[in-house]
Amino acid sequence: MELTSNLTLELSDQPFLLEKRIQLLNAIKQHGSISKAAKAVPMSYKAAWDAVDTMNNLSQTPIVSRETGGKGGGGTTLTEYGENLLKTYSILKEEQKRFLERLKQITDLDKGTLKTIGRLSMQISARNQLSGTIEKIIKGVVNTQLHVQLKSGNRLVSIITNNAVESLGLEKGDDVTAIFKATSVLLATGEIHISAQNKFEGIVESIHAGKVNAEVVLSMGNLDRIVAVVTKESVDALEIAPGSKVCAVIKAADIMIGK
Repeated sequence: MELTSNLTLELSDQPFLLEKRIQLLNAIKQHGSISKAAKAVPMSYKAAWDAVDTMNNLSQTPIVSRETGGKGGGGTTLTEYGENLLKTYSILKEEQKRFLERLKQITDLDKGTLKTIGRLSMQISARNQLSGTIEKIIKGVVNTQLHVQLKSGNRLVSIITNNAVESLGLEKGDDVTAIFKATSVLLATGEIHISAQNKFEGIVESIHAGKVNAEVVLSMGNLDRIVAVVTKESVDALEIAPGSKVCAVIKAADIMIGK
């Protein structure tokens, strides 16, 4: 049993981009003619123009530009906005395909079992969730080392199993999320020498101290923040305060990857 789904975008509560209309727009881009595009889809010439008029009327910016005159009603081209819409739709369609594939993997449709579907909307309690792009993948016998560039420009290294890499379908250039617990973050000040691959310098934004532990929020720039939970005694010993320059250290094995 397979999972399939059409992708329709609505505008003003009206169907705007349907797959049939996307096929028509692609055909217009290829042929530069509404009559040739209609035959390629296929649909009638009138239905093709009705679809184009509907999209143009719903959109604040025209999608298709028509030049009157000539055989077959003149030339027809996509506007710059129309070209961008095709690219955006293509990206959304690929994401929809990945979602359906994940849904298929975590359910047993042949048995009618959908108990695990909740995993798709599961929220994670880990405080640190940093988005980035995979720059390098170094595969070993059992584990894989992923190098991820964060928005701040920092590079993060995560070590996960080869099975996890294959299950997620990870490739160079993929956008991913690095996930790790606040309790997995070590803090240090001054010059440090340590074997951990992930050492990030930042400025302390805030400190929320309790009786035993303290939550330290560290800014690395460009909205990248790391939250560390350490003992209040450690904060006092390191003389950490808002505005302090601090180094956050995280083991590569403590960082999970989500996609």
